[in-house]
Amino acid sequence: MFELIAQHPIPAALVALGGLAIIFGAVLGFAAIKFKVEGDPIVEQIDSLLPQTQCGQCGYPGCRPYAEAIANGDTINKCPPGGQTTINAIADLLDVEAPTLDEEHGEESDTRTVAYIREDECIGCTKCIQACPVDAILGAAKQMHTVIVSECTGCDLCLEPCPVDCIDMLPVEKGLADWKWNLPPSAEEQIKALRPGDIIASDQDSGDQAA
Repeated sequence: MFELIAQHPIPAALVALGGLAIIFGAVLGFAAIKFKVEGDPIVEQIDSLLPQTQCGQCGYPGCRPYAEAIANGDTINKCPPGGQTTINAIADLLDVEAPTLDEEHGEESDTRTVAYIREDECIGCTKCIQACPVDAILGAAKQMHTVIVSECTGCDLCLEPCPVDCIDMLPVEKGLADWKWNLPPSAEEQIKALRPGDIIASDQDSGDQAA
């Protein structure tokens, strides 16, 4: 065998490497199945309800860490971009009473805003780039910076680090693509919205008219 390997060193090396790859692949595959850690489904559900702005206004580096914190008992009212709608959705999911938004973390706004850099005033310090959690700012050191509007989430975290105050938060104009028609509530939703007293009174009125 040694003579065969000596006569054909390259094929022998390839066979050896292939064998080792198969062995290590099998070991890693077994370990992945044996020691697999299942994710928490409640975290996934909470994360899907959060707006995914990754702005950090809740005090966590992103929506996923905040979802994990909520699953571990943190309050659900720290997300200004999601607003009261998101708070209500998470409260329904967790079957708890919905609190109002914690103003310490920001205020809810009906108008979406994006950052705008007054480029002729920008000194290229890159501090806004470092602060942006979604990499929506382009630029380099000592070069003019600009904002990718489609990527900006309006978190305003770039405002405070800017040493020359050359960043403004401007409202985004809504077009036809943003227009939504709110459908009327279904018959089932209308029935649920009625108070029991209204239903009883309606039944009594019907009975009086029949008599």
